[in-house]
Amino acid sequence: MSPILPSDDTHALLQSVVDVARAIFAAAASSVFLLDDTAGELVFQAVSGEGEDMLVGTRFPAHRGIAGWVASSGQAIIADDLASTRTFARDLAESTGYVPNALMAAPLLSQQRVLGVLEVLDPSPRPRAGLEDLDLLSLFAAQAAIALRVTGRSSGAGTTAPGATDEQLTDAFRAFLRDRSH
Repeated sequence: MSPILPSDDTHALLQSVVDVARAIFAAAASSVFLLDDTAGELVFQAVSGEGEDMLVGTRFPAHRGIAGWVASSGQAIIADDLASTRTFARDLAESTGYVPNALMAAPLLSQQRVLGVLEVLDPSPRPRAGLEDLDLLSLFAAQAAIALRVTGRSSGAGTTAPGATDEQLTDAFRAFLRDRSH
């Protein structure tokens, strides 16, 4: 992954993803990190809410914190109590000026390769179905990965999930939103 910031169009798409994710989950903040393989870092590319004025371009070691775990494992996670979550890197959070109590994170996947991580910080404290929220966040992450692939930030074509085309993921995302609003 190139350390160059995405084009204006790509940034606008990623910003839209984090803005919508923040609104859907009534969260304090949402962000997209892209993985810079060469530097071994996660780079803030789009931020909505807390830190949006200063975090874009900020870099963190790709092996640290929950975002680092998601990037290395390729798995989504919900952490409702960060104080008791051992992978949470409080020092990294403090350096951003905002320390969340809870978060959800999902990988941005293209051809089984992690491009980055979508995070939602301090989603509204409501009873969670768990997997339903994680599925929704994963769909947002899939949309961001599609945007990156379409604008040329990842190599090759292919699917973001085994057996699913971009059109199928988009349709599933729309259906999920329709079902959620009823």
